[in-house]
Amino acid sequence: MLSLKYIQENKEEAIEALKIKNFDAKEVFDKITILDEKRKASQTKLDANSAEMNALSKEIGMLFKSGKVEEANTAKAKTGELKEAIAELNSIQNTIIQELNELLLQIPNIPHPSVPAGKGEEENVIEKTCGEMPKLHDKAIPHWELAKKYNIIDFELGNKITGAGFPLFRGKGAILQRALINFFLDENRKAGYEEVIPPLVVNEASAHGTGQLPDKEGQMYHVTEDNLYLIPTAEVPVTNIYRDVILKEEDFPVKNTAYSACFRREAGSYGKDVRGLNRLHQFDKVEIVQLQHPDKSYEALTGMVEHVEGIIQKLELPYRQLRLCGGDTSFTAALTFDFEVYSAAQDKWLEVSSVSNFESYQSNRLKLRFKGKEMKKPQLAHTLNGSALALPRILAALLENNQTPEGIKIPKALVPYTGFGLID
Repeated sequence: MLSLKYIQENKEEAIEALKIKNFDAKEVFDKITILDEKRKASQTKLDANSAEMNALSKEIGMLFKSGKVEEANTAKAKTGELKEAIAELNSIQNTIIQELNELLLQIPNIPHPSVPAGKGEEENVIEKTCGEMPKLHDKAIPHWELAKKYNIIDFELGNKITGAGFPLFRGKGAILQRALINFFLDENRKAGYEEVIPPLVVNEASAHGTGQLPDKEGQMYHVTEDNLYLIPTAEVPVTNIYRDVILKEEDFPVKNTAYSACFRREAGSYGKDVRGLNRLHQFDKVEIVQLQHPDKSYEALTGMVEHVEGIIQKLELPYRQLRLCGGDTSFTAALTFDFEVYSAAQDKWLEVSSVSNFESYQSNRLKLRFKGKEMKKPQLAHTLNGSALALPRILAALLENNQTPEGIKIPKALVPYTGFGLID
């Protein structure tokens, strides 16, 4: 969330910058300016009334001691009027502050200057393309057919148990899934990330803190009776470890990794692009989260991007790295790099990771701050996260790209985790 102070000091620059995200901020900024003027005016009255009441309260005691009972009672009646006025002004203040917060929640994060203009994913910038494109045999098939052929993923049984988008992994498919999770976690731990196992449901404050609420696109599964939310990514509970926390400057960088199941309604998703593992309502993902000093967050982002790239390289998958344009950058992110792997049997690129710097946008919601020895007051930290990695499309590409007439070959890096080198 952008701070009111930031908007006051950078109004015109922020309006211009948000055009990159295709967001017209002028109207909401004007409303915020008007409301803030009302807040200041009511605060001035509130301060004046409070000061007058405090002065009268001291005077009343002295008047009674001096025997000036009538004057004391007059002053006492005046304090009663002031109390009512103060209560009314406090109510006005609370209403204004609530309205201001609701308006601030409508404003996306300011994009980094390097974010290119564009309305959607077709205008993302391809930064690099790496790896050798696989050459499949004549009878190669997509992963959903491979899953059935080798009895490793049962989409129909998952549909029976729950519904579409909830596959059941079995046999070597389940082992390969678990192997990928363990491999990703081990790679992240080697890079200095502390592993945590977070809850899979969060409260409203946590979902609000990382920007999942308000849920503008209706993607969150809501347990209404308990007012809890199934997590769409481990980013939510892991980042919320540090909600309402003041770190020491020497604590940076704070680095966590976590595996979790993720739940997304994916409202409106249909068609051939959601077949098989391409788009699920429940899927597995390993996340990396960093908290950083504002001066070092973009250096940290570069390191996270290189780390994710290294993992993909070890899986021997062709990939490309994209810088997201303004129209495809998320509401909360300042800058995002995506990784896509090539799926040979589908002849398409599949997104498997997003790595983002949120700067202080989440921290302002979370009240996540840090204090240095030379600092007069705490400042907002920067938060970053990335998928390292999301499993469904990684698995889809692994199955399709490594299929042979004899079976599906397992990449060398995963064999120590699976205990087998071929699915046949």
